[in-house]
Amino acid sequence: MRTIDRVLLGAGLLIPFWLFFGVLLTASQFPGYSHVDLAMSQLGAVGAPTHDVSPWVNNLPLGVLFMLCAVGLLRRFRGSGLATVSALLVLMHGLASISAGVFPCDQGCLPAQPSLSQKLHNLSGLVMFVSLILASALWIFLGRRLLDSVGLARFSLLCVLLSLVTVGLMAGAMESGHGFGLYQRLNYGVAVVWLAVLAWMSLRRSHAVR
Repeated sequence: MRTIDRVLLGAGLLIPFWLFFGVLLTASQFPGYSHVDLAMSQLGAVGAPTHDVSPWVNNLPLGVLFMLCAVGLLRRFRGSGLATVSALLVLMHGLASISAGVFPCDQGCLPAQPSLSQKLHNLSGLVMFVSLILASALWIFLGRRLLDSVGLARFSLLCVLLSLVTVGLMAGAMESGHGFGLYQRLNYGVAVVWLAVLAWMSLRRSHAVR
């Protein structure tokens, strides 16, 4: 495997750590911010004390890392149509992450009359969720076929199920007003850990694509 491919796939290994420390660092500059109750989007919301810095620490660099990893997956599994679709979904996720930073949510992120920026932010968030869950779902079938790993296939299935469960919990938390931030972090955490595991296995295994 070429050095460039290792660098591209290595970007996927960096994503969970960047997300964790980026959100932690940004939140430390937001007095009274609750990781349990508040969405990560509120760090970049209009009027937030971290409005200007959050996209540059979180959305934009993470989007670039996702896109680099996607290119690595495209190169690594160029012989498989489904793997290509999965990589393009990861690329789409990266673009949507950048879009979510460029178009911040309104103050509080739940306005009665959302602005255009809020609507585009919501659309970006939806694309982010759907793209990664679809990408991981494809590897339920590709794990054994491309990397000879039943474990990866089962892990991908587990991550899809956990993502669906936690998004349901997020919906319930929006109604109750408590716990949304926690469930959102669990939901996104599962997705980025899945991608990191895929990148790691793609680096370690040199089986030819079948």
